[in-house]
Amino acid sequence: MSLPNLEKRLILKTSIYATSYEDACDRIFFWATNSTSCYIVAANVHVIMTAYWQREYQEIIEGAALVTPDGMPLVLGMGLLGIKKQSRVYGPDLMLAWCDRAAQVAMPIYLYGGTESALSQLQYNLKKQFPGIIITGSYSPPFRQLTPAEVTADRDRIHASGAKVVFVGLGCPKQEEWMAQQVGKLQAVMIGVGAAFSFHSGEVSQAPRWMMSWGLEWLYRLITEPQRLWKRYLINNPAFVFLFGLQLVKHWLGILRKSQ
Repeated sequence: MSLPNLEKRLILKTSIYATSYEDACDRIFFWATNSTSCYIVAANVHVIMTAYWQREYQEIIEGAALVTPDGMPLVLGMGLLGIKKQSRVYGPDLMLAWCDRAAQVAMPIYLYGGTESALSQLQYNLKKQFPGIIITGSYSPPFRQLTPAEVTADRDRIHASGAKVVFVGLGCPKQEEWMAQQVGKLQAVMIGVGAAFSFHSGEVSQAPRWMMSWGLEWLYRLITEPQRLWKRYLINNPAFVFLFGLQLVKHWLGILRKSQ
Protein backbone atom coordinates (compact mmCIF):
# COMPACT_ATOMS: atom_id res chain seq x y z
CA MET A 1 0.00 0.00 0.00
CA SER A 2 1.22 3.50 -0.82
CA LEU A 3 -0.14 6.97 -0.21
CA PRO A 4 -1.56 9.02 -3.10
CA ASN A 5 0.37 12.14 -4.05
CA LEU A 6 -1.10 15.46 -3.01
CA GLU A 7 -1.37 18.65 -4.99
CA LYS A 8 0.57 21.53 -3.50
CA ARG A 9 1.10 25.22 -4.10
CA LEU A 10 4.12 27.40 -3.44
CA ILE A 11 3.21 30.35 -1.21
CA LEU A 12 6.22 32.67 -1.11
CA LYS A 13 8.94 30.04 -0.56
CA THR A 14 6.90 27.32 1.15
CA SER A 15 4.99 24.43 -0.45
CA ILE A 16 1.57 23.93 1.14
CA TYR A 17 -0.24 20.64 0.56
CA ALA A 18 -3.88 20.29 -0.49
CA THR A 19 -4.83 17.98 2.36
CA SER A 20 -7.76 17.58 4.76
CA TYR A 21 -8.22 16.34 8.31
CA GLU A 22 -9.22 12.88 7.07
CA ASP A 23 -6.35 12.68 4.60
CA ALA A 24 -3.84 13.90 7.19
CA CYS A 25 -5.05 11.32 9.72
CA ASP A 26 -4.82 8.57 7.07
CA ARG A 27 -1.22 9.59 6.43
CA ILE A 28 -0.36 9.76 10.13
CA PHE A 29 -1.81 6.26 10.59
CA PHE A 30 0.15 4.90 7.60
CA TRP A 31 3.44 6.42 8.73
CA ALA A 32 2.96 5.44 12.38
CA THR A 33 2.01 1.86 11.46
CA ASN A 34 5.18 1.61 9.38
CA SER A 35 7.36 3.23 12.11
CA THR A 36 8.28 6.08 9.79
CA SER A 37 10.32 8.83 11.44
CA CYS A 38 8.82 12.04 10.06
CA TYR A 39 7.14 15.30 11.03
CA ILE A 40 4.15 17.43 10.10
CA VAL A 41 4.06 21.22 10.05
CA ALA A 42 0.83 23.19 10.43
CA ALA A 43 1.80 26.35 8.54
CA ASN A 44 0.32 29.78 9.21
CA VAL A 45 1.55 33.23 8.17
CA HIS A 46 4.07 33.24 11.04
CA VAL A 47 5.61 30.00 9.74
CA ILE A 48 5.62 31.23 6.14
CA MET A 49 7.28 34.53 7.02
CA THR A 50 9.83 32.95 9.37
CA ALA A 51 10.77 30.59 6.53
CA TYR A 52 10.93 33.54 4.11
CA TRP A 53 13.45 35.39 6.26
CA GLN A 54 15.46 32.41 7.57
CA ARG A 55 16.98 29.98 5.06
CA GLU A 56 17.75 27.27 7.63
CA TYR A 57 14.17 27.28 8.86
CA GLN A 58 12.95 27.13 5.24
CA GLU A 59 14.98 23.94 4.77
CA ILE A 60 13.37 22.48 7.89
CA ILE A 61 9.88 23.17 6.52
CA GLU A 62 10.86 21.60 3.18
CA GLY A 63 11.90 18.47 5.07
CA ALA A 64 8.41 17.92 6.50
CA ALA A 65 6.39 14.93 5.31
CA LEU A 66 3.29 17.15 5.23
CA VAL A 67 2.72 20.92 5.47
CA THR A 68 -0.91 21.83 6.11
CA PRO A 69 -2.67 25.17 5.49
CA ASP A 70 -3.16 26.09 9.15
CA GLY A 71 -4.16 29.72 8.58
CA MET A 72 -7.06 31.15 6.56
CA PRO A 73 -4.75 33.47 4.56
CA LEU A 74 -3.04 30.33 3.22
CA VAL A 75 -6.37 28.69 2.42
CA LEU A 76 -7.39 31.81 0.48
CA GLY A 77 -3.97 31.91 -1.17
CA MET A 78 -4.28 28.33 -2.36
CA GLY A 79 -7.69 29.16 -3.79
CA LEU A 80 -6.22 32.08 -5.72
CA LEU A 81 -3.52 29.75 -7.00
CA GLY A 82 -6.02 27.25 -8.36
CA ILE A 83 -7.05 24.91 -5.53
CA LYS A 84 -10.60 26.14 -5.12
CA LYS A 85 -12.01 23.70 -2.57
CA GLN A 86 -9.14 23.76 -0.10
CA SER A 87 -10.21 23.87 3.53
CA ARG A 88 -8.25 24.86 6.58
CA VAL A 89 -6.25 22.15 8.36
CA TYR A 90 -5.66 23.89 11.66
CA GLY A 91 -3.04 22.45 14.03
CA PRO A 92 -5.22 22.38 17.19
CA ASP A 93 -8.11 20.78 15.27
CA LEU A 94 -5.77 18.29 13.60
CA MET A 95 -4.66 17.29 17.09
CA LEU A 96 -8.26 16.56 18.07
CA ALA A 97 -8.94 14.74 14.79
CA TRP A 98 -5.96 12.46 15.37
CA CYS A 99 -6.85 11.89 19.03
CA ASP A 100 -10.27 10.71 17.85
CA ARG A 101 -8.64 8.33 15.35
CA ALA A 102 -6.00 7.19 17.85
CA ALA A 103 -8.69 6.27 20.37
CA GLN A 104 -10.47 4.18 17.73
CA VAL A 105 -7.35 2.27 16.64
CA ALA A 106 -5.66 2.11 20.07
CA MET A 107 -2.51 3.87 18.87
CA PRO A 108 -0.53 5.47 21.73
CA ILE A 109 0.38 9.16 21.74
CA TYR A 110 2.87 11.31 23.65
CA LEU A 111 2.68 15.00 24.58
CA TYR A 112 5.91 17.01 24.43
CA GLY A 113 6.00 20.70 25.36
CA GLY A 114 3.96 23.19 27.33
CA THR A 115 3.92 23.62 31.10
CA GLU A 116 3.44 20.82 33.62
CA SER A 117 0.11 22.27 34.74
CA ALA A 118 -1.14 22.55 31.15
CA LEU A 119 -0.04 18.98 30.37
CA SER A 120 -1.83 17.63 33.42
CA GLN A 121 -5.09 19.35 32.51
CA LEU A 122 -4.65 18.52 28.82
CA GLN A 123 -4.38 14.80 29.55
CA TYR A 124 -7.49 14.95 31.71
CA ASN A 125 -9.45 16.80 29.01
CA LEU A 126 -8.34 14.47 26.20
CA LYS A 127 -9.20 11.32 28.17
CA LYS A 128 -12.62 12.78 28.95
CA GLN A 129 -13.28 13.78 25.34
CA PHE A 130 -11.84 10.62 23.75
CA PRO A 131 -12.55 7.60 25.98
CA GLY A 132 -10.01 4.87 25.32
CA ILE A 133 -7.25 7.19 24.14
CA ILE A 134 -3.82 5.91 25.16
CA ILE A 135 -1.49 8.67 26.37
CA THR A 136 1.76 6.91 27.26
CA GLY A 137 3.55 9.95 28.60
CA SER A 138 4.15 13.68 28.61
CA TYR A 139 7.07 15.98 29.30
CA SER A 140 7.55 19.71 29.80
CA PRO A 141 11.09 20.55 28.69
CA PRO A 142 12.92 23.59 30.10
CA PHE A 143 12.22 26.91 28.34
CA ARG A 144 15.79 27.26 27.10
CA GLN A 145 18.19 25.67 24.65
CA LEU A 146 18.45 21.97 25.48
CA THR A 147 21.83 20.29 25.88
CA PRO A 148 22.66 17.29 23.63
CA ALA A 149 22.31 15.04 26.68
CA GLU A 150 18.83 16.43 27.41
CA VAL A 151 17.74 15.94 23.79
CA THR A 152 18.90 12.32 23.93
CA ALA A 153 17.19 11.74 27.28
CA ASP A 154 13.91 13.17 25.94
CA ARG A 155 14.09 10.92 22.88
CA ASP A 156 14.87 7.85 25.01
CA ARG A 157 11.92 8.71 27.27
CA ILE A 158 9.56 8.84 24.29
CA HIS A 159 10.91 5.58 22.86
CA ALA A 160 10.48 3.86 26.22
CA SER A 161 6.84 5.01 26.35
CA GLY A 162 6.01 3.12 23.15
CA ALA A 163 4.25 6.12 21.60
CA LYS A 164 3.72 6.04 17.85
CA VAL A 165 2.68 9.69 17.49
CA VAL A 166 4.17 12.65 19.34
CA PHE A 167 2.40 15.99 19.60
CA VAL A 168 4.95 18.78 19.92
CA GLY A 169 3.81 22.04 21.46
CA LEU A 170 6.91 24.22 21.62
CA GLY A 171 5.83 27.05 19.31
CA CYS A 172 7.35 28.27 16.05
CA PRO A 173 10.23 27.93 15.19
CA LYS A 174 11.38 25.85 18.16
CA GLN A 175 9.04 22.91 17.59
CA GLU A 176 9.95 22.54 13.92
CA GLU A 177 13.65 22.72 14.74
CA TRP A 178 13.22 20.03 17.43
CA MET A 179 11.25 17.73 15.13
CA ALA A 180 13.76 18.04 12.29
CA GLN A 181 16.54 17.18 14.74
CA GLN A 182 14.77 13.91 15.64
CA VAL A 183 14.20 12.57 12.12
CA GLY A 184 15.89 9.19 11.75
CA LYS A 185 16.45 9.04 15.51
CA LEU A 186 12.92 9.07 16.94
CA GLN A 187 10.77 6.32 15.43
CA ALA A 188 7.49 8.15 15.59
CA VAL A 189 5.34 10.63 13.68
CA MET A 190 5.83 14.11 15.15
CA ILE A 191 3.15 16.76 14.74
CA GLY A 192 3.85 20.41 15.56
CA VAL A 193 0.68 21.88 17.03
CA GLY A 194 1.82 25.24 18.41
CA ALA A 195 -0.59 26.68 20.95
CA ALA A 196 -2.87 23.61 20.91
CA PHE A 197 -1.71 22.48 24.36
CA SER A 198 -2.64 25.85 25.83
CA PHE A 199 -5.98 25.90 24.01
CA HIS A 200 -7.10 22.35 24.79
CA SER A 201 -5.98 22.54 28.41
CA GLY A 202 -8.04 25.71 28.84
CA GLU A 203 -4.95 27.73 29.77
CA VAL A 204 -5.53 30.13 26.84
CA SER A 205 -8.88 30.90 25.20
CA GLN A 206 -9.41 30.26 21.49
CA ALA A 207 -10.94 32.73 19.09
CA PRO A 208 -14.65 32.22 18.35
CA ARG A 209 -15.24 30.03 15.29
CA TRP A 210 -16.82 32.90 13.37
CA MET A 211 -13.61 34.90 13.73
CA MET A 212 -11.59 31.91 12.54
CA SER A 213 -13.78 31.48 9.47
CA TRP A 214 -13.29 35.14 8.57
CA GLY A 215 -9.53 34.93 9.01
CA LEU A 216 -9.63 37.12 12.13
CA GLU A 217 -8.10 34.73 14.65
CA TRP A 218 -4.92 36.81 14.57
CA LEU A 219 -6.89 39.85 15.79
CA TYR A 220 -8.39 37.92 18.70
CA ARG A 221 -4.98 36.59 19.74
CA LEU A 222 -3.41 40.03 19.38
CA ILE A 223 -6.07 41.52 21.68
CA THR A 224 -5.70 38.74 24.27
CA GLU A 225 -1.86 38.50 24.17
CA PRO A 226 -0.64 41.90 22.85
CA GLN A 227 2.80 42.01 24.48
CA ARG A 228 3.80 38.58 23.19
CA LEU A 229 2.25 38.70 19.72
CA TRP A 230 2.25 42.32 18.48
CA LYS A 231 5.48 41.98 16.47
CA ARG A 232 4.31 38.73 14.88
CA TYR A 233 1.02 40.14 13.61
CA LEU A 234 1.77 43.82 12.99
CA ILE A 235 4.97 43.10 11.06
CA ASN A 236 4.48 39.65 9.53
CA ASN A 237 0.90 40.08 8.34
CA PRO A 238 1.40 43.27 6.27
CA ALA A 239 4.67 41.85 4.87
CA PHE A 240 2.87 38.66 3.85
CA VAL A 241 0.04 40.56 2.13
CA PHE A 242 2.56 42.65 0.16
CA LEU A 243 4.82 39.74 -0.86
CA PHE A 244 1.98 37.39 -1.73
CA GLY A 245 0.33 40.18 -3.71
CA LEU A 246 3.50 40.41 -5.81
CA GLN A 247 3.47 36.64 -6.25
CA LEU A 248 -0.13 36.74 -7.46
CA VAL A 249 0.65 39.46 -9.99
CA LYS A 250 3.49 37.35 -11.43
CA HIS A 251 1.24 34.28 -11.40
CA TRP A 252 -1.57 35.99 -13.30
CA LEU A 253 0.83 37.61 -15.77
CA GLY A 254 2.25 34.16 -16.47
CA ILE A 255 -1.24 32.80 -17.14
CA LEU A 256 -1.99 35.76 -19.41
CA ARG A 257 1.17 35.21 -21.46
CA LYS A 258 0.38 31.51 -21.93
CA SER A 259 -3.13 32.33 -23.15
CA GLN A 260 -1.87 34.72 -25.84
